[in-house]
Amino acid sequence: MILPFWLGLGLAHFVSWLCRGCSAWRSKAMQPSFLPPGSAHATYKEAILFFLSETAPTSAYSSPARSLGDTGITPLSPSHIVNDTDSNVSEQQAFLVVVAIDFGTTSSGYAYSFTKEPECIHVMRRWEGGDPGVSNQKTPTTILLTPERKFHSFGYAARDFYHDLDPNEAKQWLYLEKFKMKLHTTGDLTMDTDLTAANGKKVKALEIFAYALQYFKEQALKELSDQAGSEFENSDVRWVITVPAIWKQPAKQFMRQAAYQAGLVSPENSEQLIIALEPEAASIYCRKLRLHQMIELSSKAAVNGYSGSDTVGAGFTQAKEHIRRNRQSRTFLVENVIGEIWSELEEGDKYVVVDSGGGTVDLTVHQIRLPEGHLKELYKATGGPYGSLGVDYEFEKLLYKIFGEDFIEQFKIKRPAAWVDLMIAFESRKRAAAPDRTNPLNITLPFSFIDYYKKFRGHSVEHALRKSNVDFVKWSSQGMLRMSPDAMNALFKPTIDSIIEHLRDLFQKPEVSTVKFLFLVGGFAEAPLLQQAVQAAFGDQCRIIIPQDVGLTILKGAVLFGLDPAVIKVRRSPLTYGVGVLNRYVEGKHPPEKLLVKDGTRWCTDVFDKFISADQSVALGELVKRSYTPAKPSQLVIVINIYSSEHDNVSFITDPGVKKCGTLRLDLTGTSGTAVPARREIQTLMQFGDTEIKATAIDIATSKSVKVGIDFLNY
Repeated sequence: MILPFWLGLGLAHFVSWLCRGCSAWRSKAMQPSFLPPGSAHATYKEAILFFLSETAPTSAYSSPARSLGDTGITPLSPSHIVNDTDSNVSEQQAFLVVVAIDFGTTSSGYAYSFTKEPECIHVMRRWEGGDPGVSNQKTPTTILLTPERKFHSFGYAARDFYHDLDPNEAKQWLYLEKFKMKLHTTGDLTMDTDLTAANGKKVKALEIFAYALQYFKEQALKELSDQAGSEFENSDVRWVITVPAIWKQPAKQFMRQAAYQAGLVSPENSEQLIIALEPEAASIYCRKLRLHQMIELSSKAAVNGYSGSDTVGAGFTQAKEHIRRNRQSRTFLVENVIGEIWSELEEGDKYVVVDSGGGTVDLTVHQIRLPEGHLKELYKATGGPYGSLGVDYEFEKLLYKIFGEDFIEQFKIKRPAAWVDLMIAFESRKRAAAPDRTNPLNITLPFSFIDYYKKFRGHSVEHALRKSNVDFVKWSSQGMLRMSPDAMNALFKPTIDSIIEHLRDLFQKPEVSTVKFLFLVGGFAEAPLLQQAVQAAFGDQCRIIIPQDVGLTILKGAVLFGLDPAVIKVRRSPLTYGVGVLNRYVEGKHPPEKLLVKDGTRWCTDVFDKFISADQSVALGELVKRSYTPAKPSQLVIVINIYSSEHDNVSFITDPGVKKCGTLRLDLTGTSGTAVPARREIQTLMQFGDTEIKATAIDIATSKSVKVGIDFLNY
């Protein structure tokens, strides 16, 4: 049971709900009280609000609060927790089908399930195109725009069309791939953030993500309509989009904004879209696994005919053969039971989900809660940019060493389609890497690479290889780079080492002690080299499980999450959140540069008033409930500035690492003509236990309900 942690944080006393960035002022009587809600002593004096434009700063220190000049609102009652999942203002809409989109860094796909048949998960139709030996249950996350910047194609179709373009013509087309990572690596993500196409031209990231989501929307609705025999309405669909758990709120909101622009849902019907966290989705699916649907790497048991005494590569070959035999089947049956592995779990047992994708690796620690089998997040999601793209970057560095960085960068610009061909050739060879491989791996160099290099350098590719002194890469007369198995394995090492190191750090945490299972999921989990490394490092601490069809684990789990979003009962807050307020200035406690004098009263500016801590447990359905009154009766629009930090011990909004992360807008216009009490009560409900932060405001006098969203992008 989660305790009402808001009391310990003193959220009852934050006063800084401000119009256009205003700061509220707190009197001495409004110092934090730790008395429970409803106590006869838990009372507040009405706050006194000022205009800051008349302030007389005592130093030249520049405070964010000093330029703010409007009144805000004052609290009417202490904060308290509403531990009631039925207290959500919005009613749950009934949907006929759940469609989940796994928007990956390297590949993407969708799956769906009808709500009347939740045990059947249908994976999208087979994609046209594809690479020999590579499963096409998903399609590459590649998009092609015309020279006029209009959408042309997505996935294999985009890649194949771009490949067939004349080199000079290709320079005019905008081809983008692996662009999802931009949302993770951009520290100041906004609606205007740009992406760079293969030809070097810039394009708005929001536009590209919206095009991609619109493509999946059209594909899914067409397939559903074909099955139904009539036009399938978008309003009958609950959409689920997966994102890494380690993404910060701006990136999650960005995906929602892209979905709005793509027409998946409207802002007025935001509940139609769920943002699902990738490792959580995988965790939900893993609960259903039966023995024949998994491979166990540990030597503690034999599963599906595979034991720890076999080689990792051989074990996964059996799994891929199973997939190959069943490739024509697009429907997966998910029994409404807990799988055999889960039946071994007892109340309080812990497990780790390692989601290894193309761009990131996400680690989530869950604890089982019986009898329903609900999940509790024990430790906030961690991870980093340790996906399979790291292997591609190492290959790029190898090419730099052999041919020169100046040539490779120039080749990307001058022959963008040929560069794509080269990386496709590397991808298929990359998938063939294994610990026990003895044969060399051949990577075909495009003819334009060989030709352009000779023009650029004045000598042949073969000469470059001899001169580079890279002994483990040879030149084949058939026009190929011949890499030894050790050379290929070396490309994996930095990325895999980062994953193992991060896992080791995680296993040192008290919350992660006595973990029973480690589930390895995601596309990169197919790599035998990663499997071997994880088994060698942690096989003696827990049982290591890989689901069959491992690349579809997140997709299928996302469908299950859309059918039952309440399955995750407790999450951890990734950041500390708070607002900037003013407190009574205390000599010796507060810094002199924070002193602000108004009408003889001494105030401390820029105080960080915390309302949730990093790594704080937040239960699904628990709402923070607050009542306010506007400082002015005519004040109908209130804007709250939200700050965040990765640290817990934050004192001021000007502390290092504290960032303004968004704004919350309460709009109560349209009620000014209604008779209201002198002290108008505005009740606010804030919910943190979901994958996104939600808030609702209710004007008690008129019963007007106003939905609000926290905006992490437009500030």
